[in-house]
Amino acid sequence: MKWLQFLPLISIATAEPLAYDCRFSEKPPVIDGDLSDAAWEKTAWTCDFCDIRGKDHPKPPFRTRVKMLWTAEALVVAAELAEPHVWGTLREKNAVIYQDNDFEIFLDPDGDGLNYYEFEVNALGTIWELTLDKPYNKGGTAELGTNLPGLKSAVKVRGTLNDPSDEDLGWTVEVAIPWKDLARYRGKLTAPPQPGDTWRINFSRVQWKHAIKDGTYVRIPAHGTKIPWTEHPEDNWVWSPQGEINMHVPEQWGKLRFVK
Repeated sequence: MKWLQFLPLISIATAEPLAYDCRFSEKPPVIDGDLSDAAWEKTAWTCDFCDIRGKDHPKPPFRTRVKMLWTAEALVVAAELAEPHVWGTLREKNAVIYQDNDFEIFLDPDGDGLNYYEFEVNALGTIWELTLDKPYNKGGTAELGTNLPGLKSAVKVRGTLNDPSDEDLGWTVEVAIPWKDLARYRGKLTAPPQPGDTWRINFSRVQWKHAIKDGTYVRIPAHGTKIPWTEHPEDNWVWSPQGEINMHVPEQWGKLRFVK
């Protein structure tokens, strides 16, 4: 979620949302942030993330991509974020995680653009879960800390966290979202889903510039800086382009097609 993005600067969301065939796995991967499980070996990656506004904007300097599978118990998401300097500061659960570099999931099972779920995590593994009754620009209100009881998530850093003295490869994320915990979001849809069902989903990566001061990473602008909503000092990279700097345009989220 972006408090900076209650109102879009320009609405130009016209591109057809991307689609992903999510395949069934009898054996779920272990949720430990390590993507070497056999369940992931034959699972396809999405295309690389692009600027939130679309592919005609500058290509992100660091690769981000996602793969997904589903089991009898959960939707499972794996993300790979290339990053030469992995850092994180926020350690309190349900803090506003996008104030650090983060990875985000937006999920609307019934695709009506209402009552949707958001998950955020930083490189420390600190998470934030929230619910939107409708998008902010339609008068929506965020319900904060709507943590799913059975959700599992983990992060693995490919390098050394918060150490500016070397370069890292990046970090990986695994998230298992239980079907039983999505009852409030899925409307009349069944869960687990039926093969052929299509849900709406998108992913975002927030990336801040940083400086190194006294051997420590310092965000630019520094944490606590008040930023007008018209300014966007962070980069926003996504799977399915939104057409504007605003994740809360659910009709532009990608299509998640369940395949068995």
